[in-house]
Amino acid sequence: MRERTKGRTQEQSAVKANIKSRKTVAKYEELEQLPSEVQQPRAYRTRDDPFSDYWPKVEQMLAAAPELEAKTLFEWLCEQQPDKYQEGQLRTLQRRIAEWRAIHLAQIAVLAQVHRPGEILQTDGTWLTELGATIAGESFKHVLIHSVLPYSNWEWGVVAQSESLLAYQRALQVTLFNLGAVPVYHQTDNSSAVTHSLSASDELGREYNLAYLALLKHYGMQPRTIHVGSPEENGDIEAANGALKQALRQHLLLRSSSDFASVTDYEHFIAQVMTRRNERRRERLAEELAVMKPLTVPPLESYQECRVRVGRGSMIRVQHNAYSVPTSLIGQMVIVHIHEWHLEVYFRRNLMAKMPRLVGQNQYQLNYRHLVDSLLRKPGGFRDYRYREALFPTVVFRQAWEILNQWHSPRKADLIYLRIVHWAAHTLESDVEAALKRLLESPETWDDTDVERLIKSPSPAIPQLATSSVNLAQYDALLREVNDDSA
Repeated sequence: MRERTKGRTQEQSAVKANIKSRKTVAKYEELEQLPSEVQQPRAYRTRDDPFSDYWPKVEQMLAAAPELEAKTLFEWLCEQQPDKYQEGQLRTLQRRIAEWRAIHLAQIAVLAQVHRPGEILQTDGTWLTELGATIAGESFKHVLIHSVLPYSNWEWGVVAQSESLLAYQRALQVTLFNLGAVPVYHQTDNSSAVTHSLSASDELGREYNLAYLALLKHYGMQPRTIHVGSPEENGDIEAANGALKQALRQHLLLRSSSDFASVTDYEHFIAQVMTRRNERRRERLAEELAVMKPLTVPPLESYQECRVRVGRGSMIRVQHNAYSVPTSLIGQMVIVHIHEWHLEVYFRRNLMAKMPRLVGQNQYQLNYRHLVDSLLRKPGGFRDYRYREALFPTVVFRQAWEILNQWHSPRKADLIYLRIVHWAAHTLESDVEAALKRLLESPETWDDTDVERLIKSPSPAIPQLATSSVNLAQYDALLREVNDDSA
């Protein structure tokens, strides 16, 4: 049509439009329409629909359970008609189901949110164990308590062993002191560290934990949480979790090693990655800092405190877990400082014990050094002792006990073993283990006296140093030389 308006003939216009027939050009000219405007959509299939017989049933199943995947339905169809369907027809069914969902299945739209500077700090725990980082060669199960300012995407995080209130408290304090300012709101999900249920089934909703509210009150922040089962309301922090994990994964590859000497070194590595990522956010962060109130309060103590009485078994129960303490404390009331990674046990301001903090419930942390003397006085209690497994410091010690059981009666085997553990408690465990390794390789029988013989070595001789009197004249001569040089 455009060529005809330029004064060209129908033959010339046909050649220009790559149409071989002049009659075709004349037809479209008479209709005053382009070929694309004349073409009608095809209302028929070019080949038979292989799923026509079962499609009404498939529609019913999709209506009842929209989450059903095409692959699952295809496998069901193959079971109904084993000889009718082949794997190459799966893609056809996937297209049919995708078309059905687009027409019949309503979805929830993502509502873009407007973030205001300095308003919200979002915090969430994300597990980093999948990154494969190790501490001194040992696997390291840990979670990162990750905080983000949604307006600028400035972020910070702290490594913890669980999503506990202690972990959230430490992470919030470290984040605020790195930021140097305080937002209005602190937003989290419904973690048990932050909220608790008012009923067994959450029917009555959830309320904030009093300790968490006290933490926010100290810093002048207000709590905000998302609805139960609605992680999309925490979309910014969820997206930041994934982005930070990918960044850490890439920097571990650049580092060529995922092993760290200590947890402190690992935390330093994560801090370096976050610092680099925050460099790109300085301008928008400046906008946030301009409207946030400055941080003026000191940090709270990084531990919780509780008072417990030491039981007759020289054990204490803290947060539904059992820990051993020195037997001198039996019957006494002690104060326990609960840190994120460890516990400290005090008796009248004296630090009596320090041990790793357990995560979960109904577990125990027993130090054999606390109880071996009691067991030596009552060796008959060893074999059926509830926490007996903790009295085998390493696999070598257990192997030694099993060998002793082959040579001696149960009571004598237990007594010999307890004497060996006593040596480990009062000397060096590594020396006793080395002695046991040597004895386990020997075909002859042995007992605790052989262990004692191997670990005992003569005391090193103290070198005799010859003493001499000081000749002060030598110092006088040195001073005269210095004075002569100065002159």
